[in-house]
Amino acid sequence: MFKNQSGQVRAGWLILLAFVVMLIVQQLFTVPGILLLVFTEAPFSEGFSYLEMQTAFDAHPWIFLLMQGGGTAGGIVITLLLWRFLNKGSIKELGFRSSMKDLWFGLVLGALSITVIFITLMATGNVTLLNSLSKPHFSIFTVTFLVLYILVGIFEEMFFRGYVMSTMASRGNKKWVIYVASALIFSIAHSANPNVSILGLVNIALVGLLFAYMFDTTKSLWLPIGYHITWNYFQGNVFGFAVSGTAPNGIYSVEIVEGHDWLTGGAFGLEGGMLATLLILAGFFATNLYSKSKNSRKAQAPR
Repeated sequence: MFKNQSGQVRAGWLILLAFVVMLIVQQLFTVPGILLLVFTEAPFSEGFSYLEMQTAFDAHPWIFLLMQGGGTAGGIVITLLLWRFLNKGSIKELGFRSSMKDLWFGLVLGALSITVIFITLMATGNVTLLNSLSKPHFSIFTVTFLVLYILVGIFEEMFFRGYVMSTMASRGNKKWVIYVASALIFSIAHSANPNVSILGLVNIALVGLLFAYMFDTTKSLWLPIGYHITWNYFQGNVFGFAVSGTAPNGIYSVEIVEGHDWLTGGAFGLEGGMLATLLILAGFFATNLYSKSKNSRKAQAPR
């Protein structure tokens, strides 16, 4: 039950253990930010509701970064430790290999995908821009969320692609099983997000498959990390949409037409709409073309 025919602990048990430990460590790493917020804002005698906490975080973006970024940093640290001491693997084997070209392609592809969705929604009248494109509103959130989404992109790809997929591959699982398991775990981990929708979870699973394909075809985490960072950042902090249900703080503000949630994603954000589905599918083709071009250049390079 616990070990395979080779006497190894089964991948599912390792992943379950890592997931539970990761959640615990993340919560511990958020404690400094929560305590600082409480000491800054909360009257101890009256308690502190969830809504009041969110309002307080809006007034203290650096404390929010300390809490959320701290939890994410904790996830990065524990994933590295688990991989090194539980799985006995190296950083390179986790997926940190290849050139920075993969990262840059991922950054561009993620930003372009969200931009195409935004332009399409604007052109079809499903979104109204509240401030002019020539007058972006920069704030402290522009910086704090950039730092946060960089950490999120690194952590989630390290764990859901690097750790989960590499652990399963080391136990001889079939490739399609590895893809599906990674994507489902990724989607389930987002199932408690605010304003979650069925289509949103389907799209998160689909983008999980895309990230798995990016990781598998390049043998590197850098491409999915880049895509993940700008996919999130351009949604919430450039164009002002919710990101997987979390509130936006964009340099642009948008008003979303009601009644077309299947297209716009509604309160969950662009990931809850069909346009995201189409752009994620387009990401497979773009990644395939990129990997073929990359392999062709390698084959032609002098030895």
